[in-house]
Amino acid sequence: MYSVDLKNIVPKRGLTCLFAKATSDKSKLLHKRLRHLIFKTMNKLVKGNLVRGLPSKLFENDQTCVACQKGKQHRASCKSKTENSISLPLHLLHMDLFGPTFVKSLMKKMYCLVVTDDFSRFTWVFFLATKDETSGILKSFITGIENLVDHKVKVIRCDNGTEFKNREMNQFCEKKGILRQYSVARTP
Repeated sequence: MYSVDLKNIVPKRGLTCLFAKATSDKSKLLHKRLRHLIFKTMNKLVKGNLVRGLPSKLFENDQTCVACQKGKQHRASCKSKTENSISLPLHLLHMDLFGPTFVKSLMKKMYCLVVTDDFSRFTWVFFLATKDETSGILKSFITGIENLVDHKVKVIRCDNGTEFKNREMNQFCEKKGILRQYSVARTP
């Protein structure tokens, strides 16, 4: 926040005291003191006389604040995969159940089950009245889609919700040979 001139250090009996000197440019100093506030906003504060002690002058930005420049930089995101690791439809299905929703559907359903195929990104949506219907719908959906497409579901990826981790789903997945992968519940 302050610039320190190390040439003006005055030692006294073994103690050294640093004196903070403000920069000559008041706008840069106030910009730093006001937590790197944008100069346009600082001018609005002056114009509206909203801050006591703020000098009534026009603040100009000369783009030399290193902290602001570093704050505007951002790292490159993770490299995207060029090849899909999934080579067949229905190999990996992503599933999530959300609800209750504030607005009911036409058939008075309050929950929504979303199933997405990782290979094709094709998505199926099922509307449910209660969470208890999840196991029955998933069992009939997986059996039907496997017969329709002539591929087997290998992996189901879902959260740790009880609608996916219960005795009925455990038995069904064990019988079909479906591996389940769980993420942390309530995460995007």
